[in-house]
Amino acid sequence: MAVPEVRRSTSALVAGFTISIVFVAVLSIVLTAAGPRGLALSDARTSGWIALIYGLPMIPAVVLTLRHRMPLLFTGNIFALIFFASLGHRESFGELTGAAMLAGAIVLVTAILGVTGRLASWIPTPVVQGLIAGAVLPFVIDVFSSLATTSMGKPVPIEVPIMVGAAVLAFLVSQQVLGPRVPAILSAFVVGLVVAAVTGQLGSLPSLFGFPSFELVRPELSWTAVLTITPVLLAVMTVQSNVPSVIYLRSQGFDPPERLINVISGAGTVIGSVFGPVLVSLALPPLLLAASPAAGDREVRYRAILLPVIVGLLIAVFAGTAAEIAVLIPPVLLLTMAGLALLPALTSALRDLTAGPLLLGPLFAFAIALSDINVFGLGPFFWSLVIGTAVSIAFEREGWRQLRAARAAV
Repeated sequence: MAVPEVRRSTSALVAGFTISIVFVAVLSIVLTAAGPRGLALSDARTSGWIALIYGLPMIPAVVLTLRHRMPLLFTGNIFALIFFASLGHRESFGELTGAAMLAGAIVLVTAILGVTGRLASWIPTPVVQGLIAGAVLPFVIDVFSSLATTSMGKPVPIEVPIMVGAAVLAFLVSQQVLGPRVPAILSAFVVGLVVAAVTGQLGSLPSLFGFPSFELVRPELSWTAVLTITPVLLAVMTVQSNVPSVIYLRSQGFDPPERLINVISGAGTVIGSVFGPVLVSLALPPLLLAASPAAGDREVRYRAILLPVIVGLLIAVFAGTAAEIAVLIPPVLLLTMAGLALLPALTSALRDLTAGPLLLGPLFAFAIALSDINVFGLGPFFWSLVIGTAVSIAFEREGWRQLRAARAAV
């Protein structure tokens, strides 16, 4: 790659670097779901599940991204992982596997029939921007919450806010002093890492690297799992992940292969779940980095997923030592990097959701996405889209018609 082309790709590569940091941070959620307070999986089965979650989605991600020259980052769906972690011992690993397979099969059939595409056409882009702003804001807020010296009435070691404060300061100073020559998020990460090392907050390197062990899982289709878990997983894959991701990609000037995306999500979920429950879908939070103007010119933004793909595959290959890798860098520093990196996405979403012609629906979507609403097992992101869209259709009909007409004219 020539020097000018490398410079042109710098923003995309920095976005990929940030997404990779988030990939590592998500390991803690997987380990919580698999641990003694969750599914209580054996070390061997945990390693195979981690390899499945990180490795399988990387295959369609790199193939479709290179073919269509747009950032199509598939993952094991963080929302599903959070849901699995929240279930604890209530459902077995086999029941979760059966529920995931059924959800994947439904997505596959509806994708072939074109139902999900018609669903996406009814969701206004400003409502999706409200969801995005609500999804991103907590990451930014957590940056400043990490500066506190007490948490829940207990003192926080002073080294933690010092590390976070140094990273934030480096982020701000880098933009003023170094400008676009050095990405501000890179300066923040380096400074935060140095402070973590000096203050003794870094974990130890793994003593040895272990490979994953795959075990076939016998799916169980209990009525409880089918009625309570499958609908949630179905909504997570479509309305909470693929649908808003496709809409966001279109808002950035891309033309994603929507039906193919949903076919791959459904088929990948069914096939992958023979080794454990995995939901293969586009990942909205990383797309906010990879597909936005912050990742550079539209023609090179697809390069933002190359480093995350490499990191995902490395985590999959060395899943046997994933727990040790996860504690090497302080989690609070990883989350600080995610919050700082998402600032441009938050700025863009807030600007778009208040630009009109819709306002009430997007604001409802924004507020609901920030809430803890959970109805019938469906979380705030699902209801953000549903209620935000319903409010706009019912009470902002003229603005909604204008958006529909503008989309049809494109």
